[in-house]
Amino acid sequence: MASDGCVKGKRITILSIDGGGIRGIIPGTILAFLESKLQELDGPDVRIADYFDVITGTSTGGLVTSMLTAPNKNNRPLYAAKDLTRFYVEHAPKIFPQRNHFLSSVMNSLGKVTGPRYDGKYLRTLINNLLGDITLKETLTQVIIPAFDIKRLQPVIFTTVDAKLDELKNPKLADVCISTSAAPTILPSHEFEIKDSKGNKRRFDMVDGAVAANNPTLAAMTHVRKEMSIWKEKSELMPIKPMETAKRMLILSLGTGAPKNEEKYSAAVSSKWGMLGWIYHSGSTPIIDIFTDASADMVDYHIASVFQSEHHQKNYLRIQDDTLTGDVSSVDVATEENLLKLIEVGENLLKKQLSRVNLESGMFEPLDGHGTNEEALIEFAAMLSEERKLRLSS
Repeated sequence: MASDGCVKGKRITILSIDGGGIRGIIPGTILAFLESKLQELDGPDVRIADYFDVITGTSTGGLVTSMLTAPNKNNRPLYAAKDLTRFYVEHAPKIFPQRNHFLSSVMNSLGKVTGPRYDGKYLRTLINNLLGDITLKETLTQVIIPAFDIKRLQPVIFTTVDAKLDELKNPKLADVCISTSAAPTILPSHEFEIKDSKGNKRRFDMVDGAVAANNPTLAAMTHVRKEMSIWKEKSELMPIKPMETAKRMLILSLGTGAPKNEEKYSAAVSSKWGMLGWIYHSGSTPIIDIFTDASADMVDYHIASVFQSEHHQKNYLRIQDDTLTGDVSSVDVATEENLLKLIEVGENLLKKQLSRVNLESGMFEPLDGHGTNEEALIEFAAMLSEERKLRLSS
């Protein structure tokens, strides 16, 4: 599909992947299923990046985005979707090394005062080795990856389109991945610098994109609307009007799971917390859990409302599991047992009934008569395939 802003077809296709540490295995499992269905329709060589104009991801979702869109030596994606879970199982235990229970409790408590929970060295080496000198403008389709600059106290949205237009917005893809995954209290912040051909420099002091947009779907939609207005003279599509968003966009948004049913916190307990209590409580980071889940749900609620009001609900598919409990709800319990359980969560999620978030309860409620997530993905794959065939025939 198009990666330069010039889109030939009826719809603009967007894939969005939330942040969530090791829980990135869940959307990885979903994407493996989707890619297998696309291959059934269009042949064994097709990949996720062949079907989406924009792939956006935050934190672990940003890493998945890069793996699916960075070019290999044959100018095809570095990873097929089916290889994502294997990547997590192999590398997550080294990114988040586990200690014995007693020592882990002591070190975690001290870490809240003395430094991040993990030093991030393995992750940085892994990403640099994986992506090398590939820059943002080289991705095989347009990517949008949020991070947050703590020096300027503002979000930074890294995009392929901006990278092609401005050398100072074209960092190494490895720096983007390390930036968007630098979760406060868990991994160290990341600083890097870009220099253009004229000697101008731009410095970045970055932390996790979840600070700004744990669910980056809305950021992608906004960027696409802006891009379409810029490229309208070159595009065969007219600019998207406010009331045409749902008709013209085809969006798949994948969550990484949430522990809403666990009811981990309460007003009675949190009313006694000071600064440290909000940062660390019983092995969790309440303030981070709260703002990441809240922002993800608000984005979903807003977009779902838009698509429902325009009567194009099938053009927006959000798949999320809010029933996680215990270790599978963590972002960093990277034991082999827990990682395999997360693969199970993803596989079971495919069989669950299609659901939608209820803003009053905060829970995902099954939609009667809409089938399973698996069935919805099969239908979504058919729409993606139809759109791709239309463009290839143009």
